[in-house]
Amino acid sequence: MLKGDRCMLPKCAMIKRGYPPGQHGIKGRSKPTAYGEQLREKQKAKKTYGILEKQFALYYKEAIRRKGDASENLTQLLEMRLDNIIYRLGFAQSRNQAKQMVSHNLFLVNNKKANIISYQIKVGDIITLRDKSKKLKLFANLADTLNKSKGQVPNWLSIDIDSLTAKILTTPKKGEIAETNFDIKAIIEFYSR
Repeated sequence: MLKGDRCMLPKCAMIKRGYPPGQHGIKGRSKPTAYGEQLREKQKAKKTYGILEKQFALYYKEAIRRKGDASENLTQLLEMRLDNIIYRLGFAQSRNQAKQMVSHNLFLVNNKKANIISYQIKVGDIITLRDKSKKLKLFANLADTLNKSKGQVPNWLSIDIDSLTAKILTTPKKGEIAETNFDIKAIIEFYSR
């Protein structure tokens, strides 16, 4: 898509015309191959979670190695990252902001410093906001924000708003994750070829 606010409106050239700009755009686009569609789904997942190719491939290998459905294992590995859980709890407005918060040592996992973004959280782990972090301007209205978004916290997480602590209750299942805009099966097929 084109950059800028105009492309978010109905006046966007790509929406009005239905073909890309330029003298060769009117010929239309060919239908993407199965490989192209799988690649696009993988790229969407990488972009969503902010993961590079090598790390994503390692997550796939770990998902295949584990027992059970590979697509569900991959979903669990991606969802149980520390930065993603901070985002899901509502401490951060985006995954990028959650990554920055984790890398700046704003949280404790089981009363220990955790500044590794890709740290895999386990069931029963307790995530707390550090005492120094509670004084930051960033978290001034956090309790009000969390009260408003209490219904948006997934079932597999529990949060205590007063003490700003969260506990991981279970591993997430595929049906419990509402925000996936990619097809996890296509990603598994892409790597398994």
